[in-house]
Amino acid sequence: MKGNLNIGVVGLGYWGPNLARNFQSLPGCNLQVLCDQDQHRLDHLKKFYPQAEMYARFEEALNSADLDAVAISTPVRLHHRMAKASLLAGKHTMIEKPMASSVEQCEELIELAAARGLVLMVGHTFLYSPAVRKIKEIVDSGGIGKLRYVSSRRLNLGLFQKDINVVWDLAPHDISIIEHVMGERACTVNCQGKANVSGGVEDVSNLSLHFPNGGFATIHSSWLDPKKVRDMAFVGTEKMILYDDLEPLQKIKIYDQRVETPPYYDTFAEFQYSYHYGDMYAPYIKQEEPLHIECQHFIDCIRREQEPLSGGVKGLELVRILEAASRSLANNGARIEIARSVAAPVGRPSVEAAS
Repeated sequence: MKGNLNIGVVGLGYWGPNLARNFQSLPGCNLQVLCDQDQHRLDHLKKFYPQAEMYARFEEALNSADLDAVAISTPVRLHHRMAKASLLAGKHTMIEKPMASSVEQCEELIELAAARGLVLMVGHTFLYSPAVRKIKEIVDSGGIGKLRYVSSRRLNLGLFQKDINVVWDLAPHDISIIEHVMGERACTVNCQGKANVSGGVEDVSNLSLHFPNGGFATIHSSWLDPKKVRDMAFVGTEKMILYDDLEPLQKIKIYDQRVETPPYYDTFAEFQYSYHYGDMYAPYIKQEEPLHIECQHFIDCIRREQEPLSGGVKGLELVRILEAASRSLANNGARIEIARSVAAPVGRPSVEAAS
């Protein structure tokens, strides 16, 4: 691979400018193309990135000379069409979550990338968070005992989406974290929700995941809560972890607390729970922007011809869960089995995110 990689960012609304800022800051990376149908957005960002070529039409942006890779941050309904065009044009492609609108669309993109030897990556940004990586390290080391369950809340007032409901919009963050920390894929899902503002688009939901080895997780998502909340609890047999992503410094707190049952008892009257209350401590977490690590990882995977931590198969698995959750929503919260995926494409060794 040549010295510098030329990157294009497509979609400059809410998240795209963050991608542009991070790619611009990476050594050996040229932010060559910015694309959005809103000319006012292009004119505004031209002030910050005067070297970038500005395009209102995606097809013209793809034809930009020497463009190596494309990062797509558009509404979900456009992900498949744009990613497919990018891969067919020979560009390494990064897509924001969720990867596409259906399992079939995800599978097609994975096959296209594998056939052309291109990196396909999905923007599961929290997998690159130092805090989440620390939680994974603690759980894997047995630092909280056996992980009993995970509870998650991702609440705020807005941003309302028109083409996807709150499950497809907010829950992917939590699902990706939970499966990453659990180290296994969910097998069934229950989901209930309600459309309070816009008919047919649920703006509040509760989702439950069940795992093959007995793991359990709940996710509460909402666009209708007055206070922004981004927290998760990882409850183990020995200790508990509270992860609050809105905390500026102490994002992780470990509580030496647990509930114990007596080893034996003769009668129900003798049965008593035992509650253990110990200290709380907050481990040191290196302050790094997860998106910066994610963008660097995308560049590294292109150079090394490696499969990203959040590659196409990870994106596909998450969309499988979202589709099953949609079926559960339509069936009053019934438990729905999550279909299994085929094996990941061969030829690209899996890698962890760069430190």
